[in-house]
Amino acid sequence: MNINAFSLEGKVALVTGASYGIGFAIAKGMAQCGATICFNDINQELVDKGIAAYKAEGIEAHGYVCDVTDEEAVQALVAKIAAEVGVIDILVNNAGIIKRIPMCEMSAADFRKVIDVDLNAPFIVSKAVIPAMIEKGHGKIINICSMMSELGRETVSAYAAAKGGLKMLTRNICSEYGEHNIQCNGIGPGYIETPQTAPLRERQPDGSRHPFDQFIIAKTPAARWGTTDDLVGPAVFLASDASNFVNGHVLYVDGGILAYIGKQP
Repeated sequence: MNINAFSLEGKVALVTGASYGIGFAIAKGMAQCGATICFNDINQELVDKGIAAYKAEGIEAHGYVCDVTDEEAVQALVAKIAAEVGVIDILVNNAGIIKRIPMCEMSAADFRKVIDVDLNAPFIVSKAVIPAMIEKGHGKIINICSMMSELGRETVSAYAAAKGGLKMLTRNICSEYGEHNIQCNGIGPGYIETPQTAPLRERQPDGSRHPFDQFIIAKTPAARWGTTDDLVGPAVFLASDASNFVNGHVLYVDGGILAYIGKQP
């Protein structure tokens, strides 16, 4: 086996919404494997924070303001990256939102907003990069799916619908463009330690775990939350030549939750 197959040297990667969190961790890992990183976010303040965070890690990332639900803006972004940095070799559709609202209390407008960001945007950005990938003869698209691509849960009807759709979009891009040496796969993170989930992991005044923390630990064979670093290896693999015959697959990085029925009471 050629260990260099995992190298991303000379590759240009666009990771959407990668100013912080999961997207930032994946982009940082790809940069450490040789990729040139481009990222976007919804406003200049977030882009500036992202650029500063990359610089603190010794990475010269290229940041852009772009709303990934705006097709014209995305087409302009992809053209600008091609002109300023190079043709995009790797796309990570990471940008996403969630609205935790019981279904019967959720407005159609809120439902559409989640679908727009979590499903329509990956379609829009993928559509924008595929033609140049076809011309180049190779490309990698990684969609950040979710365990909600497979499971339902209270209050996340729109998110689960979007992520289930994203799983099928992943398979369809594989089906439609695999003959052009384009691989489209997904990563399905489990419950990941981030600043947003920190309150759910805080110890209670009596020293016990937060009830939601207890629930996640009990449902996870690994008996822990994942870290953003746990997602880096899978992302680098799917972005590299090591995965050239892996297509239309969703790699769940969940500590085993989807394999586990849970402990007997």
